[in-house]
Amino acid sequence: MFSRLSRASPRLLQRIAAEAALPWKYPNVTTPTYNFLPWALTQGVREMHTDPRQMYGTTVLCVRKDKQVVIVADGQVTRGSEIVKPNVKKCRTVQDGAVIGAFAGATADAFTLFDRLEAKLEEHPGQLTRAAVELAKNWRNDKYLRKLDAVMIVADEEVALTITGGGDVLEPHDDIIGIGSGGPYALAAARALIDVPGLSALDVAKKAMKVAADICIYTNHNFTLETIPADLKKEWDAKDITPK
Repeated sequence: MFSRLSRASPRLLQRIAAEAALPWKYPNVTTPTYNFLPWALTQGVREMHTDPRQMYGTTVLCVRKDKQVVIVADGQVTRGSEIVKPNVKKCRTVQDGAVIGAFAGATADAFTLFDRLEAKLEEHPGQLTRAAVELAKNWRNDKYLRKLDAVMIVADEEVALTITGGGDVLEPHDDIIGIGSGGPYALAAARALIDVPGLSALDVAKKAMKVAADICIYTNHNFTLETIPADLKKEWDAKDITPK
């Protein structure tokens, strides 16, 4: 978040740094830092989402159930208060569909990271976790890669992971991952539906994404997806997804 704040509101971060340094520079000066910092962070987040130079907001959901894996993303790209494009494809396959993934963040940065992930998978075939850790290490340490602004979800038949630029490689405890501005809504809905008898991973993902799109203003109903096995995508348009 602070990397986005620095781009969206650099003067605000400079003021935060100046306020924090006052007690050390001038011990006798009393500064209301405890009042200023919460306001500064709130103001910064507001400016971050209204800055016309930046693109934010999406929902990506990964659901694993009964040996099926589904990753779904919406298609909306938002710049400030403007919807730039409603049908962006944020899902991608790697290694001929053996690994599927999606991203939240800058599109060009995410594609660069997917290319790096594919290179790591070629070095460590069949070892998604190891490839993800190696990617996260490079992303964290490389002075060029660390500037890339995106969060990724990747999954294969055995594991699903979240990869961030902070060096985190996170595996969920319940086989459900949600990222992006609408990620918490989709995640909560999927967790509520995952144990419903008769609902497959595809059904859970579809219902949860509809909930997120109805709540999050940065998310639309133009969904794209990748699945394991790949032929599950043919069932996405099925109208009847009520539990039997």
